[in-house]
Amino acid sequence: MRHNARLRACLASLFLTIAAACAPGIAPRMEAHRPAEIRPETIVMQDGAHLPYKRWSPDGPAKAAVIALHGFNDYSGAYKDLAPLLAARGLLVFAYDQRGFGGTVMRGDWAGTEAMIRDLDTVTELLRAAYPELPVYALGESMGGAVIMAALGGYSPPRLDGAVLSAPAVWGRNTMIPWQRGALTAGAHLAPRIRVRPQSLPKLPSDNIEMLRRLYYDPMMIKETRVETAWGLTGLMDRALEAAPLLDMPLLVLYGREDGIIPRAPTCRMLRTLPTGADDVRRWRLALYENGYHMLFRDLNGGAVSADIAAWLADPAAPLPSGAEVAAPAGARPLPDFCGRAAPE
Repeated sequence: MRHNARLRACLASLFLTIAAACAPGIAPRMEAHRPAEIRPETIVMQDGAHLPYKRWSPDGPAKAAVIALHGFNDYSGAYKDLAPLLAARGLLVFAYDQRGFGGTVMRGDWAGTEAMIRDLDTVTELLRAAYPELPVYALGESMGGAVIMAALGGYSPPRLDGAVLSAPAVWGRNTMIPWQRGALTAGAHLAPRIRVRPQSLPKLPSDNIEMLRRLYYDPMMIKETRVETAWGLTGLMDRALEAAPLLDMPLLVLYGREDGIIPRAPTCRMLRTLPTGADDVRRWRLALYENGYHMLFRDLNGGAVSADIAAWLADPAAPLPSGAEVAAPAGARPLPDFCGRAAPE
């Protein structure tokens, strides 16, 4: 027994030593040296980084500008079906490839939460300057929602008028079960550059199989993920979940009962900690879709979700046409039938 204890101590010491030497990294930070600008095909950041973007404009005068942020391993093409619907409702939509994804130079590298937050802030200011008469909203799917939350919970939040969070990625380390947290930590420190390709998921991210098949063959999608990139995403999700109590602004939160990517527990914890305004009235609204998966506006029922998003962005006080909104009095525990014990106090 004494020898076994010594062996365990030695292995633990060895692990910690190796972990310290092999800590996961992020893409090197580039110093700001120029004014940011929107060019015809890319948004150029202060550090010279080029973020490809897509733009959808309404036929008539715009009612609002919308910054659309994609999810993990995705790119701005995530909005190719939703954005034209928003434009038809009078919304000007900008969807850009976030650093490390899509057509950016350091594709596959984790740029870091702070860099992604700075990019959102920069794009917000560029649109504010270009369209001073318009409200500016953010729309984020999964990781994109996490970036918005982390940014709004920071010391100098972007000047947004509101945000739509579609299945926001809030699965932080504190909400993971111990073996998941331990495996991620070990992998990120011992083999950060190893690439993994998910062979199977407990549940598909969408019931729209044809859409998933197209994404599989889309060269802009990242199919293999480095462990250190997943570690970086987890850090972002930590920040997003921690920011929830600070998000005192108009929000529309969307979640599907069939979401098997972001578990209920962290989602319910987020809902429980979202703030009540000074007048004891919630400034956030929640839509829960009975047959909704993770990629809500691309699901087979995505048309209903898209209509809700368009209605809210056109008027954050308007009823949601799907009828999926869940009403609850301020201070009440959210969704007791759905969350159950998923979000313990």
